[in-house]
Amino acid sequence: MVASFAMVIGMADVFQVEVRVVVEGLKQAWMKGYKQVQINYNNALLIDTIRNGFASISNIREVRLIHEWCHKDWKIKFRHILRESNKVADYLAKAAIRGLNQ
Repeated sequence: MVASFAMVIGMADVFQVEVRVVVEGLKQAWMKGYKQVQINYNNALLIDTIRNGFASISNIREVRLIHEWCHKDWKIKFRHILRESNKVADYLAKAAIRGLNQ
């Protein structure tokens, strides 16, 4: 008999995956030479953390990386949008979580 176990993803894990996506997006934008970037994101906690300056003291390494990327020689604007307005990102996040469960 073979037992199968589903990986349980907690809210903290989802938050870290979402933060990694932002970091990777910033890296790609920087490498392509963009000087102005607007990030529309549906994670209000992350947007508030960045806007209020708490990213620099976060205990999550990727959040501190976002803070570092924001202080490079370019302009970054973070804007909170509703999850329903961001269907593509929502689909990709769900697909990534399904992939982690397999």
